[in-house]
Formats: sequence, structure tokens, C-alpha cells
Amino acid sequence: MFVHVVDEEIYLKLVDQNDAVRLFELTDRSRSHLKKWLPWLNDTNSVNNTMQYIKESRDSFAKHKSMNTAIIYRDEIVGVAGFNEFDWNNRTGSIGYWLDQHYTGRGIIVRSAGALTNFAFTELKMNRVEIRAAKENVKSRAVAERLGFQLEGFIREAEWLYDHFVDHAVYGMLSREWKGFRF
Repeated sequence: MFVHVVDEEIYLKLVDQNDAVRLFELTDRSRSHLKKWLPWLNDTNSVNNTMQYIKESRDSFAKHKSMNTAIIYRDEIVGVAGFNEFDWNNRTGSIGYWLDQHYTGRGIIVRSAGALTNFAFTELKMNRVEIRAAKENVKSRAVAERLGFQLEGFIREAEWLYDHFVDHAVYGMLSREWKGFRF
């Protein structure tokens, strides 16, 4: 099983069926917080929906298409971070993340995304890592900026978010630009 230590407080582990109840609880209690920026909340109404997500994530990982990990902070699952997709032909990966609202403001996502970026360049030998966020999602965009990703532009109406389209800000980091991440 994939486990990656981020620091003394955080590690990432591949999501598995044993995480379903906790992940659903986090999703449910942070629903209104997450719904501002994530399009899948209406489709996650039960532990069974979360179990299906985990099954699909594991299948996609086995096919080397993506990698979704549970964020473990001080021995508690607090969210998910990982690679939404890999493009092995072009050696690129796209990072995504979400965090329970009760754990925001502690640098958990920045540290997790930094560790994933480092992993992509050092272990997976990727050339490029991308982070996309809704243009108006200032907190998510700040993660990419804090890690030194370059704002490359905007994609107009890139995602349908329940009742409207949102533009995406696209951030990129190249392996030759990455200097690592330290607090």
C-alpha cells in the first residue's frame, strides 16, 4: 500500500474501504463549505457513494491513471489529496485536494500538495505538475502560489458547478523549476 510521510504531523495513504465512513462524515459535515468549489457533493449522499469513489480510485490507481490519498493529520483522516490524473506520455500530473473545514488554516493542504509535487518530480520523474482552481477560489489558488507554481492563465467556463460555470486558474510547475518545499 502507498504511504508517504509528509512531516511529523502529516502522512498520505492510498484511500481504502476502511476510510469510507470517516471520509463520508467529513464530506457530510463540510458539505456547504466544500460545495462552493467542488462539483461532486450532490452525488455523495451516503457511505455507499464514498465506497464507490474509493473503489474507482483504487481501480484507477492500479491502472496508473490517478492516485487519491487520505490526508492523515495527527492520526486522523482530515481530507483527500492526490493526483486527479496522470499523463504518462507527457509526464504530467494534476493535483487536487479538499479538507474538512475544521482543519483549515493549519498549512495541511500546502504541506500535502508540496509533498505530492516533490514526489511527482523525484519518484515519478514527472516533468510538469499542474494545480487548477476556480478563479474565485482564493484559498485554493494561494496553495499553488505559496508552493511557487506559476499562474499560466485562465480557462473560461471550465467547470459546471451545480447551477453555473466557473473559470479555472491554471498553475504549473516544471521539474527544473522545483526547488522543493520547506516550512
